[in-house]
Amino acid sequence: MRASEAPVRRQVLGLDGLRGLAALYVVLFHCWLYAFPGYPDSSAPRVLDVLMFGRIAVVFFLVLSGFSLAISPARHGWRSGGVAQFLRRRAWRILPPYWAALALSLAISLFVVPASHYGPPDGSSLLVYGLVLQDVFFAPTPNGAFWSIGVEAELYLLFPLVLLVRRRFSAAAAVACVTLPVVVRGLLAPGSNPVEGDNWLAPHLAPVFVAGVVGAGIVVASERVRRLPWGWFAVLAALPVLALGFVQGSVWTVRHYFWIDLAIAPAMTMLIAAVATGQPAFLVRLLTTRPLQRLGDFSYSLYLIHLPIVLVVIRRVAPHFVAPGLHTFCFTLLLGLPVSVLTAWLFSQIFELPFKRNRSWKSLMAQSRPSTTVPEEQNQPPVPEATPSRGKSPSAPVT
Repeated sequence: MRASEAPVRRQVLGLDGLRGLAALYVVLFHCWLYAFPGYPDSSAPRVLDVLMFGRIAVVFFLVLSGFSLAISPARHGWRSGGVAQFLRRRAWRILPPYWAALALSLAISLFVVPASHYGPPDGSSLLVYGLVLQDVFFAPTPNGAFWSIGVEAELYLLFPLVLLVRRRFSAAAAVACVTLPVVVRGLLAPGSNPVEGDNWLAPHLAPVFVAGVVGAGIVVASERVRRLPWGWFAVLAALPVLALGFVQGSVWTVRHYFWIDLAIAPAMTMLIAAVATGQPAFLVRLLTTRPLQRLGDFSYSLYLIHLPIVLVVIRRVAPHFVAPGLHTFCFTLLLGLPVSVLTAWLFSQIFELPFKRNRSWKSLMAQSRPSTTVPEEQNQPPVPEATPSRGKSPSAPVT
């Protein structure tokens, strides 16, 4: 077999581990958020301030989602294989576990503990969240983590257009088309810092998604480009943002997420590119360990269902056993965190992984039926596929 005919690796090593760590951080953020009142000026001990940046973890999910989705198009001249096919595959991958998590969240929010200060969900919640329109229309949320799923759904509609601009023009043109309008909007806002509400966040977050899309080009670039120290580039790009946040404080950082999101996206893109090109080696080894690989396998499920579990522990269980504040936080880590992970794994076995392993109802039903004969295909040597796995990004957490 000639080098040009060699099979392309189906999955880029390390990306699932990154998803798993990001999802785990979001769980820790919500344990912190609801155990201590007053966000962003939280009553938590200052040493726990490192847990208050859940929004940054979701931004990382969006960058990683754009990067992962663009790997296959980058290998094929920045062509997606058809808009309709892309959207169908995204819907097949994202919606079944999302709808199952929506049903679970509605039940818990209606009968156990409300998911937000707006009160329990109502009929508009079912309509808006069922159609994944929560970034466009407001309704009382059944699950506070679902906001990013609406954002990501809108960004999927943008994805084919970004590929077209990247293919016809350049990476710089693709980034500029979505970033310049966002920057102009920010500069024209009162105080040059737009106030963000509960929805209409997709236009603001489109540049971070596109940063991931164009960053995927590094995976298929020349060997000289691939061997560049992308990990160190990521550190250098992140240092000014981290230094500004340290000087201004965590509360200022949270209140200026509009700009922080845009500023940190290049560093995130280069970090993902570093892992995708196998560097630094110790980090890739860590991310490909079995526990992180397994965590990454069901990271979307963990993102979808952890928050109702955390809220039940903090607001219904913990008050019977421990005092508010730090004791509740520690209690939630000991009970809510492992229960969230275990429940997410079980949830993924039913509602997520079957849709990752099968790409149609016919295939799904065939797999679920017991077979007494060995299919003829199993007697043949496996044929490697040329497209990368389509895991979440939650979204998606969506992600």
